Amino acid sequence: MTRQSRMSHEMRMTVPFHDVDPMQIVWHGHYLKYFDIARFGLFNKAGIDLWEFYEKTGYLFPITKTTTKHILPLRYRDEFLCTATIIEAKIKIVIDFEIRLAGRDDIFTKGRGDQVAVKYPEMEMMLAIPEEIRRALEV
Repeated sequence: MTRQSRMSHEMRMTVPFHDVDPMQIVWHGHYLKYFDIARFGLFNKAGIDLWEFYEKTGYLFPITKTTTKHILPLRYRDEFLCTATIIEAKIKIVIDFEIRLAGRDDIFTKGRGDQVAVKYPEMEMMLAIPEEIRRALEV
């Protein structure tokens, strides 16, 4: 599957005042929040409600790894697009993120997040993503 044919979802957001630091740029920790908003938009697009799935099956999907590359800073009131793209959903769920200023092609921030399936309450990490989730993510 090529990157172009992978499931993705784009969220349009605007930087609020409370997300900027004294240098008037978005504090680095808020980018993970933006990624998470796009992640859940992607799950919603795929018809996945992780809370409902947990209640039905006892599976949790904790984040186990994140990486972020800050290229250009976002500033107060910037309108931006955060895109989440599924890379893998067999052994773990891997999602790539890109943040671009609305109307511009340059990438401001790139990131990646890994999630695994964990059976609760045993807290047993599973070696595969459940088939229902894998099918929904088209991987």
